[in-house]
Parts: sequence; C-alpha cells; structure tokens
Amino acid sequence: MSEAKTVRLTYDDGARAVELARESVEAFVLQGQREQPGSMRDAFYARTGAFVRLQSTRGRGRMRGCAGSYRGKDQLGHAIVDAAIKAASVNSGGSELEPKELDSVLVSACVVSGVTLTNDPVEDLELGRHGVAIDHNGKHGWLYPTIPVENDWSKGKFLSRACRKAGLSPMAWQDDDTMVTLIDGQVFRERPDGGSVEQL
Repeated sequence: MSEAKTVRLTYDDGARAVELARESVEAFVLQGQREQPGSMRDAFYARTGAFVRLQSTRGRGRMRGCAGSYRGKDQLGHAIVDAAIKAASVNSGGSELEPKELDSVLVSACVVSGVTLTNDPVEDLELGRHGVAIDHNGKHGWLYPTIPVENDWSKGKFLSRACRKAGLSPMAWQDDDTMVTLIDGQVFRERPDGGSVEQL
C-alpha cells in the first residue's frame, strides 16, 4: 500500500468548493464561459485533484454528470472549475446540461485528500470515504466515493462496478496486473432543501 499527498479542507473551504462548482456550471451553461476562481482561499492553491457531480432532483434523482481527476497537477480552484465544466458538458458521458435544469440539480464537490495504491482493496477500502480507480492494460475507470453508500453496495460490488465502468470484467480488480487506487476524498454538497452545504 503506497500513499501520496494529503490535503484537508475546513467546512468553509468545502462550502466554497461547492459554490465555485455551482458558479462554474452556471457560467458554462448560460454563457458558454469558463468561470475564473478569482481570489482563492489558501487551501485552493494546493495542487490536488477534484471531482464535481451533478444530480437531478427530479424523478429518481439520476446523475446528470460527473467529471474530474484524482491526479491533480493544477491548483484546486482551477481543478474544480474544470471538473464542473466537464460534468455539465457532453464530455461527462451524458447529454449537456440545459439552462432549464439548473434549478433542479444538486452540485457536489469531492476534493482529493490523498490517493493510495493498494494490493488489498477489500481490506483497505472504506465505503463512503474512498472513491475507486481501476487501471488495466490501458483501460481506466473510476467511481465517486458516495456512490456505494447511496446504493447500499458492498465493497466487492463497488470494485466490480468500477471495473465495468473501465470496460473490464467485473472481477478484474482481483487480477495481479490490475492497478487499484483508492481515492480519499472529502465530499461537500448542496442540500436538497436549499439549506447550507453539508459535508458527507
């Protein structure tokens, strides 16, 4: 098991991360522009990865977009903006978010605190805390940290779904030549009732 950098955000930092993600989505959807982070909080200068997830509040609350990277080379503020734009665009794997949907999506941001390359994912994986990335023979897939908790998945099912997203067999995570990376992330999101941002 090998670990990398550690970045921890305060609640206020997390709330700003979600606010910046929302602003970035709206600037992209309404004006086709890239939001600038502006004067950033100190934590936002750290070079780490980030993900942004957009979930509809209509019907069953289907995901409208999710994008980002755990291999952070950019400053966090810029990583959030990039992830938000990609999540709202066709590049997230779905259809581009439309202006009329802005009031019916919940925005969440996952800030990467650290990454762990593991040889024993079942032992090391902590559901609700870790996202998972799978790499095998040039194929790559990852899943957001909160997904297994939301769907009541076991560790095995979470790993299998990440493999399927990578275009691999569900049990590929058990292969010796498959690289399994645990993404330790702090997740902050808008509340469905419109209240203050919550940390998951």
